[in-house]
Amino acid sequence: MGRMLPLLALGLLMAGFCPAVLSDPKSTLDKKNPNQEEQDQGTHVDFRLASNNMDFAFSLYKQLTRKAPGKNVIFSPLSISTALAFLSLGARNSTLMEILQGLKFSLTQTSEAEIHQSFQHLLSTLNQSSDELQLSVGNAMFVKEQLNLLDRFTEDAKSLYGAEAFATDFQDSEAAKKLINDYVQNGTRGKIRDLIKDLDQQTMMVLVNYIFFKAKWKTPFDPSDTFESRFYFSKRNWVKVPMMSLEDLATPYLRDEEMSCTVLELPYTANASALFILPDRDKMEEVEAMLLPKTLKRWRDSLKTRWIDELFLPKFSISGDYNLEDILPQLGIEEVFTSKADLSGITGARNLQVSQVTHKAVLDVAEEGTEASAATGVRIMLLSAREGPKTIVRFNKPFLMIIAQTDTPSILFMSKVTNPKQA
Repeated sequence: MGRMLPLLALGLLMAGFCPAVLSDPKSTLDKKNPNQEEQDQGTHVDFRLASNNMDFAFSLYKQLTRKAPGKNVIFSPLSISTALAFLSLGARNSTLMEILQGLKFSLTQTSEAEIHQSFQHLLSTLNQSSDELQLSVGNAMFVKEQLNLLDRFTEDAKSLYGAEAFATDFQDSEAAKKLINDYVQNGTRGKIRDLIKDLDQQTMMVLVNYIFFKAKWKTPFDPSDTFESRFYFSKRNWVKVPMMSLEDLATPYLRDEEMSCTVLELPYTANASALFILPDRDKMEEVEAMLLPKTLKRWRDSLKTRWIDELFLPKFSISGDYNLEDILPQLGIEEVFTSKADLSGITGARNLQVSQVTHKAVLDVAEEGTEASAATGVRIMLLSAREGPKTIVRFNKPFLMIIAQTDTPSILFMSKVTNPKQA
């Protein structure tokens, strides 16, 4: 049976000097609380948000893999984009434009108000808990006690991003780190520890976003069928891994000859699924180069339920720990890290800049889960598909994995498994 626990948190650390308090300017958001008609229109914008999220996810993925070739990658584009959109509430002028454009939004197509309202709607749909799916998202801001936030920023942060504000004494850096790290650790059920490692006394504010996800496979793996097997991370180099196995599985499948890869979707019992992309030997770089929203759409549109005679998937646990202040400028988000930053929407003063963006993620894939009640009926219906050569899918070399909800196609997590034994 199958369990998935990809979890993560992201912190944005802002450093600056103690600002003067100015008058509260008018919010850049047209309306803070949309009526029902506007919410319905916002649902339409959610799909645009999902497309932007995919574009941002693939752009960031390419930067992360370029920075650490041959390494595992695991991150949540949704967590990072949510934290940056939350930050953009306080950004103005070119700083604001850079953040939103870096997140792949076009303000000629989507207004700033629509962007925040679509995040608001998405966050409200993500928080849910059941036996089949546990999914929770949290935002918080840890604020220096002497820092006077504008009422408008505080109100928008609460109403749009559900962000709580915690007064924090950054002069006592150890106590401040413990306060922030305990919040993240509690929100991620203990999976993300020590998100924040360093805080200097100039820190004025820390923004945090976390996501916790746990789901069960619709078609479970049997632990007694797991065995030791080779996983080749290069032609001649391999490691022994516990390999889970399934026989006689009906699941969405695609053989993409054009891109030299196999695509397989494994649904969870709830409204989420994992998409696995298995490039042919020595074809990973070619597949990565073609990772675009239109590619993902083509794969999803082309997937057909197929009888898989044998499926082999490694049992693994990987983690990622990133400082994104060196990577986000490659996506055009630069000014917010410099003395030119305009974050005057937070306090009214233009004297804050972002000093650090920290992102941590953990992904566990194992056998636990629940059985699918329709399994027997599906098998009977598809017996005729077993004629001809067997279909065997063996994930014994580097592959990609994308986790998304089925009703909101934004990518929750994206990973590259180069070596399942690499922590």
